[in-house]
Amino acid sequence: MKRILNTAILGAASALALSALPAAAQNVVVANATVVTGDGSEPVENGVVVVENGRVTYAGSADGRSYQTDVIIDAEGAWVTPGLFATVTTLGLVDVDAVSESNDSRAGSSPFSAALDVAPAVNPSSQNIMIHRAAGITRAATTTLPSASIFAGQGAIIDLDADSNPIVKARAFQMVDLGEGGASRAGGSRAATYALLRAALREAQALTGSRGIPQTTEIAQDAEVLLSRFDAEALKPVVAGTQKLYVAVERAADIRSVLALKNEFPNLDMVLVGVSEGWLVADEIAAAGVPALADPLDALPTGFDQLAATQSNVGRMKQAGVKVGLNTAGIENPRRLAQQAGNLVGLAKMPGASGLTWGEAFASISSIPADISGMGGQAGILAQGALGDVVIWNGDPLEVTSVPTRVFIGGVEQSLGNHQSRLRDRYRDLDESDLPKAYDW
Repeated sequence: MKRILNTAILGAASALALSALPAAAQNVVVANATVVTGDGSEPVENGVVVVENGRVTYAGSADGRSYQTDVIIDAEGAWVTPGLFATVTTLGLVDVDAVSESNDSRAGSSPFSAALDVAPAVNPSSQNIMIHRAAGITRAATTTLPSASIFAGQGAIIDLDADSNPIVKARAFQMVDLGEGGASRAGGSRAATYALLRAALREAQALTGSRGIPQTTEIAQDAEVLLSRFDAEALKPVVAGTQKLYVAVERAADIRSVLALKNEFPNLDMVLVGVSEGWLVADEIAAAGVPALADPLDALPTGFDQLAATQSNVGRMKQAGVKVGLNTAGIENPRRLAQQAGNLVGLAKMPGASGLTWGEAFASISSIPADISGMGGQAGILAQGALGDVVIWNGDPLEVTSVPTRVFIGGVEQSLGNHQSRLRDRYRDLDESDLPKAYDW
């Protein structure tokens, strides 16, 4: 395809359009690009992406198309992808981990657990949101973490836009911690964990009157159960199947026990999180139709519930037919989500190991976690009707040295600046004469 316009003219036109338009969805064409649609297919060279009124109207081969629109960007062969979808995260809840006043990720002293709703606490001006936006992450599932109970509370789907309302869907899922973490909070044993979980779900059923249990406003008293009335009420949509239940679980035996819950509570819409030993029971997970958000590369166990951890876990579950996305909580630095996906591509080339193809790896951090989170066809993908989340990279996005150069969320171009980038720019070219006076101390 002929370049639509000279690169210099395009750059000037883009800058002029961006400066003239308010922060509203624009009509944008990215041409002459290596297009990644995010659906698991391989990249398309000499491709084009069209975003109109905040939605993707076309993504794929250029096919001699021409356009007249607000902003036309000549990518000059650069990689263009949908925005990354990060899950499970605490984005918007933490600025400094070690400073409790700026950390809303845990509520260990709260009388509530399942009733906690993360949506009102998300801060769209959080530096963590800005930093991850600059890494190409445009949407995320964010939640508080289990602390006082096995239940963490109700997580939300957020966008990383620079506007004042980051909540895409409040109360999108309930988070529960089983295995070693849950056992320690429930009384010191996995037996106590499952007893608490079943009791909580049955109380929620009693409040709804489902499965033949008479509806009642009376639930067990505090001396008889570890949930308040508000927590039990919060679990009603879980037992009804209208709210997803994210289950943090690692050990193969625990995964089997979790899957068995569907026999007692058939409406549960479960998602397995962590799943270090998932490869041992991959056929059972696939048969149950339960998706997984797995840690990318668990090479060594970090606890007794991960003794069978292997780097081939994700690849083997994928081969067994499990829908697998990558779990951001299992990554030390969530900004390296794309790098972790790239590691699975490299793993596929190792003799005897199981990894992912390039297209599968990118889908595991884009369309698959979006689909698991309830945004299938809307986020993490460049397809007609999807949200206009578009990222332009300076190289292969799954390579460690590649970074985004431009990010659009819902058709609106975003700033990539943050505290870290400003500190980098401030001190990168200084010599000794520019050092602060206190440096000599």
